[in-house]
Amino acid sequence: MKKDHHILLLEEIRDQNKALLEGQKEQATRADINRVGQRLDALESDVKVIKAAVTTTNRDLKEHKSLPAHVAHGHA
Repeated sequence: MKKDHHILLLEEIRDQNKALLEGQKEQATRADINRVGQRLDALESDVKVIKAAVTTTNRDLKEHKSLPAHVAHGHA
């Protein structure tokens, strides 16, 4: 009877360990998702900066088309 009791205890410990590991996996997944979200936010911000720079550059190029080439390229 004592041996059966030990087997039951070991099975219970194994089940608890399994549940604990599953919980840790879920936490790691949530942390990964949060990191990806933060990186996407940073990427979105970077894209906005790049878009503004390209827009400004395009505007500057359009304004300088009427200038002589050496002036438009900064060689006055």
